[in-house]
Amino acid sequence: MSTASERARMPSIRDVARLAGVSHQTVSRVLNDHASIRPETKAKVLDAIAVLDYRPNLAARALVTSKSNMLGILAATVGECGPTSSIVGIEDAAREEGYSVSTLNLSATTPEAIGSALRQLAREQVDGIVVLAPQVRAFHVLRGMAVEMPFVSLQTASGSDGVSLSADQVAGARTATEHLIGLGHSDIIHIAGPQDWIEAESRMRGYLDALREADLPTFPPIRGDWTADFGYFAGQELARRRDFTAVFVANDQMAIGLMHGFRDAGIRVPEDVSVVGFDDIPVAAHVAPTLSTVHQDFPELGRRAVRILLAQIRGEQVPQFGPLQTTLRTRESSAPR
Repeated sequence: MSTASERARMPSIRDVARLAGVSHQTVSRVLNDHASIRPETKAKVLDAIAVLDYRPNLAARALVTSKSNMLGILAATVGECGPTSSIVGIEDAAREEGYSVSTLNLSATTPEAIGSALRQLAREQVDGIVVLAPQVRAFHVLRGMAVEMPFVSLQTASGSDGVSLSADQVAGARTATEHLIGLGHSDIIHIAGPQDWIEAESRMRGYLDALREADLPTFPPIRGDWTADFGYFAGQELARRRDFTAVFVANDQMAIGLMHGFRDAGIRVPEDVSVVGFDDIPVAAHVAPTLSTVHQDFPELGRRAVRILLAQIRGEQVPQFGPLQTTLRTRESSAPR
């Protein structure tokens, strides 16, 4: 009769080998996807693994193969809806490929903070890193470091090292502004994101390009901080000006706060002022009025990042992706002049 300790013992690679009728070296080759294993042998080993519910010791496997089957995420976007959705896409795609994910959230993008995070991920023996740090300074820091493992960056600055992915922020902002121009608005204000943020600069450029091409006057963009609180404050302040009929806002949180500020100041959206946001966060379709906004597929960016990173890790041809296209979701907050 087996003891409690024997019943609790996790199956080993030798248990799998005995059940499959092969050597433990053969089981190891199957686990490491060795090309020399015959299909029928591989099938027997995989059947034994399933019967025993055998789970390889990843730490030991990493020593043998130099692979941990773990990806790292370096994120400096805590609390932002879009990057959080991209992380979900990364985790889902990694899991489908048999990888786990270790995420480090940066409270600062200083050389010391980034260097410390990279060293921690190296200690965890991650096979590659996805970088979600959409501040220009973060990429200046990364460029000055010798990152000794594959990495891919989301929302990267022009000229940054490594493979990069992004949505077409400039085109999305241009589409939003052209939408307002098409509705008859000629005095359009832009509430931008913080200085040094890559998305903020790209979206402001798209706004300015659209006004320039339409030969319309431009207003100095108002620099925000991505929060609904700032949007509310801007709405209260802009209510005193009334020299505009539309506002293109660099993200949905600020746009929702702006509409709240307008409402409390007695300005009606869209009857008095039209508003368009950016990102299409889930709540955008459920505020009153519902928010016209630019949609981008954040989870798809995460999935693409994993495909690129795993190709680098495996020495395969890296897939080439152009900028992810954005689409305008027209709702109640924008109306003809």
